[in-house]
Amino acid sequence: MKLLRFGQKGLEKPGVLDSKGRIRDVSSLCEDFSPAFFANGGVSHLRGGDIESMPIVKDDQRIGSCIAQPGNFIAIGLNYVQHAIETNAPIPDEPIIFNKAPSCISGPNDPVVLPPGSTKCDWEVEIAVVIGKQALCVPESEALDYVAGYCVCNDVSEREMQLEHGGQWVKGKMFPTFGPLGPWLVTPDELGDVQNLGLWLELNGERIQNSSTSDMIFNLALIVSYVSRHVLLQPGDVITTGTPPGVGLGMKPERYLKPGDVMELSVSGLGVQKQTVIAFEESLLAVSK
Repeated sequence: MKLLRFGQKGLEKPGVLDSKGRIRDVSSLCEDFSPAFFANGGVSHLRGGDIESMPIVKDDQRIGSCIAQPGNFIAIGLNYVQHAIETNAPIPDEPIIFNKAPSCISGPNDPVVLPPGSTKCDWEVEIAVVIGKQALCVPESEALDYVAGYCVCNDVSEREMQLEHGGQWVKGKMFPTFGPLGPWLVTPDELGDVQNLGLWLELNGERIQNSSTSDMIFNLALIVSYVSRHVLLQPGDVITTGTPPGVGLGMKPERYLKPGDVMELSVSGLGVQKQTVIAFEESLLAVSK
């Protein structure tokens, strides 16, 4: 199944793509794709419903994040060999874990907002996993059984704040709009081998990231297992799993986002995101100060 959320920000409804790729409104079958939905067997419930009879959603609807209000948004750093090399970082012996704030999650096509004074905002195409049931200290051999589905994530990062201001990486990782998710949450049965998926990102039409999940240092099963040793993973939690080479930080000279730039990115089978970069002063965030 391909699950998605549509509608105005804060008023999204749950939807499912039907056999012809049309969005069906399933709000009569479930309230939202929230932690409670996954905890209470929501995916199985939807499978038992007659999706093809649900109302068809108009094509002009905004697509929101495919997940509503996860309790945790966890990220893995430096998980592709060539990305570690391009950023002059040592290849890690164990997964590097950091947090992104759930409040940074946005829709796959919503604008990405540059923080005030930002000069080094960067892109990172990633595959993210969404946890389907409580997981603590799970073995690697069973870890993917705890995954409800997969989605595209753009782990937007402000490198000066991340790397030059001391403290933890999270300073450059949690600004609003720094975590576009979706368009779809795809259940494992539709995806095949998750360690053989292409992922790419284009900036203003130029493909600058182009790799495969086969190049990961730590595979997805190991990541879920490893994270579960350190935190009680709950249904609906998101883990985004690292980016391949081609980020602005690794370019010579370095290259960063500016207002008007357009990012388009995808992971095989998970749909495409497209974001336009805007200045903070141009955004609705500026009026909420």
